[in-house]
Amino acid sequence: MEPGPELEEFATRLFDLARSGRTEALCAYVDAGVPVNLRNQKGDTLLMLAAYHGHAATVRALGERGADPDLANDRGQTPLAGAVFKKEPAVVRALLELGADRYAGTPSAVDAARMFGDGEIVDLIEGPSG
Repeated sequence: MEPGPELEEFATRLFDLARSGRTEALCAYVDAGVPVNLRNQKGDTLLMLAAYHGHAATVRALGERGADPDLANDRGQTPLAGAVFKKEPAVVRALLELGADRYAGTPSAVDAARMFGDGEIVDLIEGPSG
């Protein structure tokens, strides 16, 4: 059974909340029962979109609600690798605090840091436990 237009519109709104870092509104939906690891048509989770768009507070809030920091999208990218690619050190820190695997995904966050990261991000990714 295909989802109706109302459900698609609702899901689109949720992904937009993640992209724009509207933590309180997004988490209200998650707290009310929306799956925290909900994926869009490209396999991006709410956490992936929040991470990719630089919203560390949203990343932390979703992580506190059980979002999996290592769920890769359909292209094999993880939220951590996305944050590295976008040069978002606050998001990288948040994901590492949530236990994100530096070596998960394709490319991994370690590989992405070596290719695209600035010094601060490389230091975070290759830090003491890297």
